Amino acid sequence: MTHEEIMDKLTEIFRDVFDDDTIVLTDKTAANEIEDWDSLMHINLIESVERAFHMQFKMQEVSGMKNVGEMAQIVAERGSDAPQKKKGLFRRR
Repeated sequence: MTHEEIMDKLTEIFRDVFDDDTIVLTDKTAANEIEDWDSLMHINLIESVERAFHMQFKMQEVSGMKNVGEMAQIVAERGSDAPQKKKGLFRRR
């Protein structure tokens, strides 16, 4: 996925989690810029992002994220680290 595609999907997730269709994300968007972003909402957000991108953040990543750009970067890295499907011995290519 491109950075733009990740940001578009993150925007959808943020709008859904915070129930606010006016949210516009940038790489520099931080928790203090979204009114309802508290510790409980952060947990809901992380869970929603993990589910949407089929990945799991490490605890140190979650606690170290300073902005949405860092979150998008981690998502991009996980996407490139995703294991490739192996072809079976008897599958046609």
